[in-house]
Amino acid sequence: MPSSLARARPVIQAGVLATYVVGVEWARAIIERAPYLAVPALLLGGVALLVTAWGWTPTELGLGKSRLALRVIGGLALGAVLLLPAAARASATPLLPASLAVAAIAVSVGEEIAFRGALFAALEKLGGAPLAVIGSTFAWTAAHALSHPPEFLGVVAAAGLLLGLWRFACRDLVGPIISHVIADVAL
Repeated sequence: MPSSLARARPVIQAGVLATYVVGVEWARAIIERAPYLAVPALLLGGVALLVTAWGWTPTELGLGKSRLALRVIGGLALGAVLLLPAAARASATPLLPASLAVAAIAVSVGEEIAFRGALFAALEKLGGAPLAVIGSTFAWTAAHALSHPPEFLGVVAAAGLLLGLWRFACRDLVGPIISHVIADVAL
């Protein structure tokens, strides 16, 4: 393989992954607006995002088995932090209907595998941890531009940054998956 192609490969991989995950999220956001399509769109979107794990090892994705109990506890703690904005609301009632809980879990897991799993790994291979954290946070925020009001995108970016920093510092995706599921089901 020519050296220029070898150098271009990580750039292409990261670019294709970023384009794919943002495209899936935008398509899901558009489709779920149609009556009765929210649950199928969330479920299919979650599965489509899980495809990004193909070709990556569990360790590269942050899904190794070491210190699993600590990673689960960390995920619960992260989930509590992500719920702080909801605690500040006047109403303690969750905004998510119970009928959407399974679909929300599917898309939460898919998003974490895609953004802080595969895309993070590709960006880290390309330019190190700073690019992985910033790039995955940027893609995460852009992906939510159609499904969240503009005034909420700062909170989306902050959550993405927090989860990206956890992924980098702890080399872990279990914590972000658990916290994302908690936040999506509770909010």
